[in-house]
This record gives sequence, C-alpha cells and structure tokens, in this order.
Amino acid sequence: LPFCRGFVYDSRNNLQMRGLVVLLISKAAGPSTEELSFQHNMVSGIYSSQRSLAEITELIHTAFLVHRGIVNIGELKSCDGPLKDMQFGNKMAVLSGDFLLANACTSLAQLQNTKVVELISSAIGDLVQGIYYENSKSPEENCLTDDISISTWKEQVFLSHSALLAKSCQAAMELAKHSAEIQDMAFQYGKHMSMSHKLHSDLQPFVKESSSDTMAFSLNSAPAVLHQEFLGREAWIKQIRELQEAIKAGKGVTSAIDLCRCHGNNALAALESFPPSEARAALANIVYAVTRFP
Repeated sequence: LPFCRGFVYDSRNNLQMRGLVVLLISKAAGPSTEELSFQHNMVSGIYSSQRSLAEITELIHTAFLVHRGIVNIGELKSCDGPLKDMQFGNKMAVLSGDFLLANACTSLAQLQNTKVVELISSAIGDLVQGIYYENSKSPEENCLTDDISISTWKEQVFLSHSALLAKSCQAAMELAKHSAEIQDMAFQYGKHMSMSHKLHSDLQPFVKESSSDTMAFSLNSAPAVLHQEFLGREAWIKQIRELQEAIKAGKGVTSAIDLCRCHGNNALAALESFPPSEARAALANIVYAVTRFP
C-alpha cells in the first residue's frame, strides 16, 4: 500500500490544506524564547517536528476520507455493480485507511512529546465521534423533521471538521514550547477558520449565481426517496428547485453568511497574537477566501 502514503505527499493533489495551515501557523509563531538555542534545527522558520506534524495531520485526514469510502453492502442494488467488486473495494478502503492511520500513529510517537500525542489522539477520537453522529441516522428516519439546533450543528461540525486542525495548530505551538496563551490562539484560529470553511462549502448551492447542481444538499430520508419515486424525476427536481429558491429567499442563507463571517472574524482576532509576517498574512488570506461571497 505505498501508493496511499504517496498520495498524501503528492503536492499535485488538493488535500493538503490542513498541513499547509499547520506549517503557516508554525512559521507565523516562530521559535519561543525557550527554544532560541535550537534555531539551528529550523528550516525556513519551521522546526522539523512541526513539518512532521503537518504530515501526520494530512495522513489522519486522508485516512478518514478513505474510510468514508466504505459502502453499505446491504443497501446496494443490482445496478450498482457486482457484489464481489464492492466487497473488494470495502476491504481496500479499510486496509488503506488503517495503513495511513498506522503510519500517522508511528510518526506521532516519534515526536516524543506526550502532550502532542494526547492532543492528536483526542482529535482522532473527536473525528470518530463526529462521523458516528453523521451516520447514526437510519434510512427509515425522517431527517427532514429532526429538531437540530444550530448549537448542535456546531458541536457536530467541530468534531468531524474542526477538531483535527484546531488541535494540530495547538500541537505545533507545543512543539516549539510556546506559552499556553499562544497555544490557545492557534487552537482558536484552526477551529474558527475550519468552521468558516465548512459554512462556506454548505452555502455554495445557495449563493452561486448559476448553479445547476440542485441536489447538492442531502435529502436521503426514506419519505423523501419514496416521494421522489411516486412523483417522478422531473417533478421532483422542480420541487427541489422551489425549495432551494425558498431557502435563498428566507433568512437562513443570510444568517449562515453572518455566522461564517463571525467565525472568520474570530480566526482573524486569534491571529493578532502572532507578530506580523508573510505567514500570518497568508493565514489571514485563507480566512478572507472562505468568508467572501458574491
């Protein structure tokens, strides 16, 4: 399975945003006063241990992406393809994801920092819990009528999307022996930037000027699926477009944009604790990119 690890290290793919942020925030913070004697171990203002941490973060993220590729054999239909192929694909997804995760854990132990191991281990636990929440609904449940508050949404998104980056940013500060205050600011940046990123992604079906992808948001509950079958494909798409327009016309989109910008502002506020530099400017530009709407 060498191709799995190679996939993460291939600079041509676009799955390395988390590692890039870890490197940028490491460079923005620089060495702490306690680590000035070890500056000879730095390359371009980043410790080798912080580079390893960035790779570990990407390995963990990619491992969970691969694991999410596992399909539920019980829900497959004959038109989905041969059962043996699906079973083989599931086995490969499990093995590949486990391989990447094992490599991440081995590299994590080699950092020889107990607090960093605890932080990243807890982030892995958060990811597992977040994915469990995402997949805990059975197909028979009517997800359209679930009473989910925005606070519950935030908790679930933090676990499945923000915890890994937030705790990796904090761990990068720990590796450079920065103070608890700087570590917390790095955590806050990672948390709020990734929350803005998720909100920006969720908003795309509603803010794009010309979006033909009317199925970008999930309607996979049993009543919705059965309704589609009885109604017919064309009428179903018409209703989805009407629903999408109704959401656009309501307060949900503008409120989500406000929430996205609020998290963005919190991320920018956390950056104020770091000295001005090109790295800090790059981190700020990432926030600007995910809080900009047409």
